[in-house]
Amino acid sequence: MPMNMIERNLAVAHEHIANEGLDPASVMTLYTDDIVLEVPGRGLWFDTKAAIEANYRRMFSALADVKIIPLDRFATETRVVDDMIVRFRLVAEGMDNAPLPIGSHVELRLLHVFHMKNGKIAREIVHEQWTRLD
Repeated sequence: MPMNMIERNLAVAHEHIANEGLDPASVMTLYTDDIVLEVPGRGLWFDTKAAIEANYRRMFSALADVKIIPLDRFATETRVVDDMIVRFRLVAEGMDNAPLPIGSHVELRLLHVFHMKNGKIAREIVHEQWTRLD
């Protein structure tokens, strides 16, 4: 049976979350050509795949001891919402406009809102709540 659009959107979001830190280049195919990534809490805005990939490479190289705790994920035909907690240590420059200093042990509540178009991510909005654990 072919996948319906909601199942497809959930699969794309899952692949994105699972691989963005491991192989940023591999998730670029999940985006539309006119992708926009926003992280309003840190004042970040990217509107090309190259800029997003470069941001992911910088960001994930600045993190150690990453643990992801999924909370909820649901979809419609045009949106996917993913709620999670991520714990990590901020070990280097690269997390642009991070509100905590390098060396901090962080708990980050992340809410991704993916705007989907034809089974790809057309806009990604990432809402963050930062808590220092040490």
